[in-house]
Amino acid sequence: MSRYHSYIRSANEILLKYKGSEPFSSFIKRHFAVNKKFGGRDRKQITHICYCTFRLGNAFSKANIEERMLIALFLCSTEPNEMLQHLKPEWNEKAKHHFKEKLELINYPFSSKEIFPFSAELSNHIDPKEFALSHLIQPNLFLRIRPAYEKKIVNKLHEAGLAFQVKNETCISLTNVVKIDDVLEVNKEAVVQDYSSQRVGELMKKINDQRTSDAFSVWDCCAASGGKSIMAYDLLPGIQLSVSDIRESILVNLKKRFQEAGIKKYSSFICDLSKPLNEVINKSEQYDLIIADVPCSGSGTWGRTPEQLHFFDEKKVEEYVMLQKKIISNAIPFLKEGGYLLYITCSVFKKENEELISVIQEKFQFSLIEMNVLIGYELKADTMFAALLKRN
Repeated sequence: MSRYHSYIRSANEILLKYKGSEPFSSFIKRHFAVNKKFGGRDRKQITHICYCTFRLGNAFSKANIEERMLIALFLCSTEPNEMLQHLKPEWNEKAKHHFKEKLELINYPFSSKEIFPFSAELSNHIDPKEFALSHLIQPNLFLRIRPAYEKKIVNKLHEAGLAFQVKNETCISLTNVVKIDDVLEVNKEAVVQDYSSQRVGELMKKINDQRTSDAFSVWDCCAASGGKSIMAYDLLPGIQLSVSDIRESILVNLKKRFQEAGIKKYSSFICDLSKPLNEVINKSEQYDLIIADVPCSGSGTWGRTPEQLHFFDEKKVEEYVMLQKKIISNAIPFLKEGGYLLYITCSVFKKENEELISVIQEKFQFSLIEMNVLIGYELKADTMFAALLKRN
């Protein structure tokens, strides 16, 4: 048996053991820690096969496991590679070809709905077929250049000999395999932030244009890794920043990141926004802007974590919607009259997006300023949703 056939067999054994209850990256790292016979190159190749197979969703299910993995490798390859050359050389020659030509060569029945079966639930303006096919390609790494570092970042990338694309004056796109920490000071000079996530800044700028006072309080109520907070700090000068999340460990990591970003004046606190907050925040505390980057299905990011596409249960959407409604309901009492709510998801489902915005408008008397489905699949980026509302 060749080394490459052994990779296929090992990948199959791993996928049979994985049940989707944790990120696949954590699962496979632990698997290799126990099974030390695999060298670094072996681990890389086996992991790649697994991720390519996840990217198929339920497509080509009638093929046997080896055929299906080879199909996955072929469809997810944009360049000829060593593994395909040894396992399927006639396909390897066509690795650069268009998807339709590849399908003709594979000669199996195919529908894009087999990759993404939830097309009826998609938000407006998302092309179901293009979005489904985008899962076959690993999204890029994106940097948001922080103020005053534009030239420095470009020079550093050139000096490192890295291929990159300038998307706009503050956005850089690179392949996802780049170890950017070795090249620049992450968080200080640039933030790793998806292109669509950066586009949320367009709505922040609208707020800045309408500000009537230098004093402006912002609460990032589901702060997570803090990317939106750092962006608000950069785009809304002089803000009084507060951040919160449900776990202390998140805020500990956030503190380190803020130190790297040079953010010193802010407050942070733990809170579970699925419950009323009277005991956590003083009732008199009022904010000019609440950023609610709410927990969601994450369906717009499954190109990065295709195992979630493979294991997703559509019933989970309703659970997320219920949680989102609780979070917004519990956060809104702390928003000033005339204050802004910036609602964000990395979901492509209209129930979590447009439909929930309608609920907010009707229940809490908000005016919608702007609402955008942030389509990223055309640029090898995530697809997200953002809406800016003003409290009447």
